[in-house]
Amino acid sequence: MSNMFDDVEAIVKREMVLFFMIDQSGSMAGERIGKVNTAIREVLPDLRGIGGSDADIKIAVLLFSNGCQWMYDAPISVDTFQWIPVQANGMTDLGAACTELAAKMSKNAFLKAPSASVAPAIILMSDGCPTDEYKFGLDKLWANNWFKHAIRVALAIDDEADHEVLAEFTGSSEAVIPVDSQSLMKWIRFVTITSSKIGSQSQGVFEGGATQTKQDAVVQMIQEEQHSAANVDPNAADQWD
Repeated sequence: MSNMFDDVEAIVKREMVLFFMIDQSGSMAGERIGKVNTAIREVLPDLRGIGGSDADIKIAVLLFSNGCQWMYDAPISVDTFQWIPVQANGMTDLGAACTELAAKMSKNAFLKAPSASVAPAIILMSDGCPTDEYKFGLDKLWANNWFKHAIRVALAIDDEADHEVLAEFTGSSEAVIPVDSQSLMKWIRFVTITSSKIGSQSQGVFEGGATQTKQDAVVQMIQEEQHSAANVDPNAADQWD
């Protein structure tokens, strides 16, 4: 006897890739890279299920120092992704990383979901200035339609980070977050969860009677969090412990 549901096709979720671009140059050694390792490893369980019925979230990690390399050969579902501790050494070849990201941000590479992909989210972390010709790679990225519609956030770690270059990457200074060693883990967690929640939605974000782009929605959340943090009593207990 046939089942009435035999001919009904299963609903295939969309896929959202969350890209981490991590500066692993020598200046990141010690506390900085240690906190990056800890923060990303600890936030992963909180990403599971965020996409709900709309999207599956996959993780891709691009490391750059002398050149660049992927942590894994393809994006991996957040349900099974295992973080590999990152070491820091070498230069800051951001241009090479941008060129590589542009090449993989394609239906023929990392964005080849069987049904459809929503625009990715990209979180860049750096504590220095590019040591290669980054403009060529950045131009490649901005010629990529996936990148234009992606959520783009950068964490500028400590005073040595080049905020202007990071703003060229994100498209605006509002999407560049200045962080120090004390706030680094908090902001990694915040932007990872916020970008995943907003990015995994199939449409733009409805706000105040109008539809925001996902990028604008994330920037607004960042600004609200920065304002909230600026008004926290410095004598109060750390909310992020």
